[in-house]
Amino acid sequence: MMTEKISSAVKNSMKLFLNMMLIAVLVLGGCAKKEQVGLHKDQPPHGGTPVALGDDYHIEFVLDAASGMLSAYILDDEMEEFVRSNMSSFEVTAKVGGAEQTLVFTPVANPATGETVGSTSLFTAQADWLKTTKAFDAEIKNVTLDGTTFTNVGFNFPKGSGAD
Repeated sequence: MMTEKISSAVKNSMKLFLNMMLIAVLVLGGCAKKEQVGLHKDQPPHGGTPVALGDDYHIEFVLDAASGMLSAYILDDEMEEFVRSNMSSFEVTAKVGGAEQTLVFTPVANPATGETVGSTSLFTAQADWLKTTKAFDAEIKNVTLDGTTFTNVGFNFPKGSGAD
């Protein structure tokens, strides 16, 4: 009888030990997996053209050629979070066919996200030449975000700024 109690206690201890080991493996395996997820290359969320603004921000340009609309999304340094701005507009000068074209980006409200003109991460510009022009060199004239001003930021559309 005593041997059966000891045998039963050993079996229960083994089950407990194996369950604890299984939990440890799952927890540690989950941690390792999370660390690997953190190793990523910053990618623009809309598949557009990323332009770095210093070390803290990006603008992602997304072209809708059918309408001639170029959208500009203001994002954080890893292009994961949208950054709202109170800018009333900003300009981009593009070199197209030997001539300079100016795009004026104006703020867009989005009631679904609560963004308003004066507190938005989305700006758009429209030009007919964008309907047929797929690549151009450009320069952001002046953008101010959270008190920091970025001036004369050059980039290529669709390649980006090359800073990433």
